[in-house]
Amino acid sequence: MGPLTGVRVLELSTGIAGPMAGMLLGDYGAEVVKIEPPAGDPARALAGFAVWNRNKQSVVVDPRTDDGRRRLADLLAGADVCIYAEAAQIDEVAGNPGLVRLHMPPYTADGTPWAGGAESHGLLSAISGSASRQSSFEGGPVHIVYPFPLYVQAVWGAACAVAALVERQRSGAGQTATVGGIQGILAFNPGAFVLDPTQPPLPTNFGPGGRNPCYTTYRCQDGEWLFLGSLTPKFQANAFRALGVGDLFADQRIGGVPRRLTLPENREWVRDLLASAFVTRTRREWLDRLEREDCPAGPLRDRDEWLDHPQVVANGLRVDIDDPERGRVVMPGLCIDLSKTPGAIRAPAPLLGGHQASAGRWAPRARPASGADGPNFHRDGPDVGGGPLAGLRVLNLGSILAGPYAGSLLAGLGAEVVKVEAPTGDAFRETGFYFNRGMRGLSIDLRCAAGQAAFRRLVGTADVVMDNSRLGVSKRLRVDYATLAEVNPNVIALSISGFGEQGPLAPRPALDPIIQAMSGMMTAQGGDDDPVFCTGPINDAAAAVTSVLAICLALYHRERTGEGQRAITSLVASSVTMQAGELVRFEGRPPAPRGGRDFVGPSPADRYYRTADGWLRVQAPSLASLADALGLPRSLGDDVAAVADVLASTPLAIALERLSGAGVPAVPARQPAEAACDPAVVAAELLAERHFPDGKVHLVPHRYARFTRTEQAPIADAPGVGEHSRELLIEAGSSEAEVGALIEQGVVIQGAPFALQGLINYR
Repeated sequence: MGPLTGVRVLELSTGIAGPMAGMLLGDYGAEVVKIEPPAGDPARALAGFAVWNRNKQSVVVDPRTDDGRRRLADLLAGADVCIYAEAAQIDEVAGNPGLVRLHMPPYTADGTPWAGGAESHGLLSAISGSASRQSSFEGGPVHIVYPFPLYVQAVWGAACAVAALVERQRSGAGQTATVGGIQGILAFNPGAFVLDPTQPPLPTNFGPGGRNPCYTTYRCQDGEWLFLGSLTPKFQANAFRALGVGDLFADQRIGGVPRRLTLPENREWVRDLLASAFVTRTRREWLDRLEREDCPAGPLRDRDEWLDHPQVVANGLRVDIDDPERGRVVMPGLCIDLSKTPGAIRAPAPLLGGHQASAGRWAPRARPASGADGPNFHRDGPDVGGGPLAGLRVLNLGSILAGPYAGSLLAGLGAEVVKVEAPTGDAFRETGFYFNRGMRGLSIDLRCAAGQAAFRRLVGTADVVMDNSRLGVSKRLRVDYATLAEVNPNVIALSISGFGEQGPLAPRPALDPIIQAMSGMMTAQGGDDDPVFCTGPINDAAAAVTSVLAICLALYHRERTGEGQRAITSLVASSVTMQAGELVRFEGRPPAPRGGRDFVGPSPADRYYRTADGWLRVQAPSLASLADALGLPRSLGDDVAAVADVLASTPLAIALERLSGAGVPAVPARQPAEAACDPAVVAAELLAERHFPDGKVHLVPHRYARFTRTEQAPIADAPGVGEHSRELLIEAGSSEAEVGALIEQGVVIQGAPFALQGLINYR
């Protein structure tokens, strides 16, 4: 049985984000009742509905009627979790003080800044600044054909709901967790909001492959594309050797400083040099050679092939299910594997009102009993604050991106997180410092027996140990689940792999863009033109939020049973979850969206337009309604050139006023720094000010979610390598003399605080 067996979820949301969060809770055992209006969820018309609404029951309720209001009140009184988008959908339920309310508004809790207020990843990406950060040829905003922010909002919302359930086991009290669209944007691409407010917006007009010539797409002799994933200096040196281009670090223009490879004055000549090498051999030859030289790379494939890929199938990430409306449906499988309480896809998406008589006949919930005296909690009292996971300790052995980012998100939920590094440190810690915020730092050599012995003492104090190592590394370092459980039987161990733990590619290293390439994301966005590398680290970010969900699910089970277990996720799993609505297949489904060169939108009524002083994103019901709102004659109602011309000569503010006044959803295409000044974003405390050593201000992500009763304290800055080594090992039971000896031997590094010198944009 899944870890949420016995949990009752009432889903009042429609569209993508809320229903997908409900799907995830249902996948892991919760009983989910989907409340639909008489006309049904409008998303029933979308192919993804078959995925986002599996494992649910459908009940039609009209809240405008007395019977509908009574039915809804009865359901709320018996639920454990309620998912909703609008505050008006749910009232405080005096008879159900243990209700966890997951509020998932389209923008922020304070409202939605476009007419109608409906969920829209296109409008959300525009107004948040995300679309303006996407690399392109011309440098304007780009419409991403995937609703990535909504998918991430869904997984992160589910994680926060389960975190609140974990906390409820101790306190007996419910609360509201808010994960709006803007939080989904932040979780999807936090690097876009690491800002120096004194600097102009970053240029993006260096092509759809991104700014880094060592971390981009290349075309080979046979016309096929691959992605070169040499992000770190080690892999860059390996790539230069494989390509036979010499030691570029020794070039006087680079001067031995790897980050100079991405400077504007070097970017083009480095890319041209590498491109001239790639066109001399076929893709297969280059992939073989790069693999021999231990340099990550991957082929660009077609999206429609991904669910059939042996790696996806071997890891159980494809499921076939009979659907009463659609027939045989092929869809993405579960994104998390739990060793003792696995999830399951038990039922297809329901027929509208298919469970009208039977679903949700729940007895009212009494206040849950407090688990404060249980063996696995360290906090005192029910309302201490500091986040729903306060008092829990996580040892985070992750490096580069997904693992560290998951640790930072857990710190944001209140957990005490320790970043565990080798003495050489995480190679990505300066570039990706914001993925390491909120943690204390331990630097220890786990290759030697003395380091392993000292680490085992720390494991005895931990609730969770997580890693994102290559297959086999955790066992070699004796940090695998079997070894950890010998030290701490109640421990939860989470592993994030690249290609999963089964299948022919399992031993290989994987990076987000390699999975973007292989899963078809890049070719789908590029359409018939060059492939597009998504600037947001979508698979890494999704793996991080999925890891938090996995840990919270395992914690909830442990708090009810005392039993630890192992949890597994991967970047491959993220790639199917983040394309759930696009990969699902059944007879008669319409083609999934595809993009194109500097893609501005799927239709003339739903796209970006230039104005006299900026860019505008519109989502009108039709081109005629857009033309009418702009005052064009009816004869020009289907003339997209006329609409474009009038907008090009109209100031942005005036265009917005006209369109909003006519009820046409429209927003400005802002830069991230502009979005940071939005009063609603400021009120959500999305970002916080930090200072460089010289006192200069920069902005960093701050609150990825809000909780009404267990709000988390401000997240600490990233630690230095081994900054807290001595105190952590002494806390775990080592003596000062023992720790001193380990430091003297070089097994443990006691380092200084991390001093951020500047912001590095690697994408």
